[in-house]
Amino acid sequence: MEISQLDKILMEVQKPARYTGGELNSVVKELTPDMVRFAFCFPDLYEVGMSHLGMKILYSLKNAREDIWCERVFAPDVDMEGKMRENGIPLYGLESFDPIAQFDFIGFTLQYELSFPTILNMLDLAGLPVRSKDRTGLSPIVVAGGPCACNPEPIADFIDLFFLGEGEEVNMETIDLYKKAKAEGWTKLQFLEAAAQIEGVYVPQFYDVSYKEDGTIAAVTPTHGAPATVKKRIIKDLDKVFYPKEFVVPLIETVHDRAMVEIFRGCIRGCRFCQAGFIYRPIREKNYGTVNGSARDLCQSTGYDEISLSSLSTSDYSQLEPLLEEMLPWTEKDRVGLSLPSLRIDNFSDKLLEQVAKVRKSGLTFAPEAGTQRLRDVINKNVREEDVLSTCRTAFEGGYTNVKLYFMMGLPTETLEDIEGIANLAQKVVDLFYSLPTKPKGKGVNVTISVACFVPKPFTPFEFEPQDTIPQLKEKQQHLLHSVRSKKITVNYHDSTISVLEGILARGDRRLCDVVEGAWRRGATLDGWSEHFKIERWNEAMAECGIDGAFYASRKREFDEIMPWDHLDYFVTKEFFIRENKKAHADETTPHCRQQCSGCGANRLVGGRCC
Repeated sequence: MEISQLDKILMEVQKPARYTGGELNSVVKELTPDMVRFAFCFPDLYEVGMSHLGMKILYSLKNAREDIWCERVFAPDVDMEGKMRENGIPLYGLESFDPIAQFDFIGFTLQYELSFPTILNMLDLAGLPVRSKDRTGLSPIVVAGGPCACNPEPIADFIDLFFLGEGEEVNMETIDLYKKAKAEGWTKLQFLEAAAQIEGVYVPQFYDVSYKEDGTIAAVTPTHGAPATVKKRIIKDLDKVFYPKEFVVPLIETVHDRAMVEIFRGCIRGCRFCQAGFIYRPIREKNYGTVNGSARDLCQSTGYDEISLSSLSTSDYSQLEPLLEEMLPWTEKDRVGLSLPSLRIDNFSDKLLEQVAKVRKSGLTFAPEAGTQRLRDVINKNVREEDVLSTCRTAFEGGYTNVKLYFMMGLPTETLEDIEGIANLAQKVVDLFYSLPTKPKGKGVNVTISVACFVPKPFTPFEFEPQDTIPQLKEKQQHLLHSVRSKKITVNYHDSTISVLEGILARGDRRLCDVVEGAWRRGATLDGWSEHFKIERWNEAMAECGIDGAFYASRKREFDEIMPWDHLDYFVTKEFFIRENKKAHADETTPHCRQQCSGCGANRLVGGRCC
């Protein structure tokens, strides 16, 4: 692409630095004949994609090899896309400015179901057919991975192969296979047949799906020698796995504008609504010395003055105290802020508050998730009201006056009494603040309750549950607003329309591929942003395809139903999810993994207890 052509339009769009590349630590290589080119595509704006840790890891991992050049590609905003189409500029890599249609691999990370049409838009903007069957040459191979790959069926017709689980090893094995295929002149079909034999690689076109008269799945039949069940990949030893010593430093502010270091993968808790807590099992920790070394390397190479400890539940990291003892001296000396996200209510101690207060003094965020003890038991949150109040007392006595509490509505077995419980719990937090003799003088308290709409997800005990309808969710939102009695409490809640669409896509089958394409052809792209989202596009696409969204979102599934993802193995068994679902409806809890092994099946990957 002519750089002058790009220069011409950059003066006419918002935030041109999204599209220029040239950031500190970005990797530019001299192209050689045997080099494999990989376009790592994030189907959202630059500010979101540049905040994603997985992209940073895999970008650096690939570029550490001389025979691979990985470039970053982000979805352009609508103003830039319009200029690109108007001027015939195809989607390009930020490092070389070359059109990605010339690359060997185009890879997408699947973080959010509503990004599916954006994937099609990026392929189209690259000048490529959106359907896999219409891309007949060996290159580019279109691949995808990430959390939404645990049910990739709604985009199965567009992607050549999916990576299931953790990508560090399977990415490199697939690239090595491609090098062999290219050298020996294989066809695309020959390459995909061989790739399907790599553990963790799912080639959807090699699986035929048949349906019963009631619309449920009758069978998923493998073809072309593909395995009947595709197993996810994991990294067993996190201390030995690759981790970058430097990140690309963005030219504009991003969503999470700081360095990030991973401390462990998986989660011990078993919250029944949480997909990440199950698909990332088994639990594996990094040694605190490894974490500290990575943190220092990143701060030195990037110049960031804040570093975040990344995990699903930071305060469950068993080596948190020795880690902080190693990190705090140099972070205080170098004036580097330390962010500890995902703190648990039930293990937030005075000592931890003291350590947090040294590096952060804005507000604290906790997630009770439900307003009553009965419903917290249903979802296996294993947090009691006294834990919430005790933690808030500790925070208030430590000088904090802002607390954010996360909840969900639409949970299985939920009643309006449970909704009132959200407001009641927030009121008790307000009352607690004003009852303390040690409260800061002249300051009031601010309690923000943020309420998401529950979306049943695959590979959770609630994958069988019906999702609340839009009218039901709206009724509950209004009931919550009417239940709040104090001006000290702020209520934020999600758009129920978006949540129900997310539910349709999350548990959909490959009949939704036509719906995704139909929505895209009607203009759907960047639908994670409310200013771009229009439900009418999706409703029209579903009507055109004869699809009833309620079949996917609002229908209770029987335990013996074949799910669209049952041929994918994330090593937590369906039998375990059924047991947990039954316990949820009996208001029974399950101890977390360090208290008692619940027999979920994930320990098969590490040979013994996995926590």
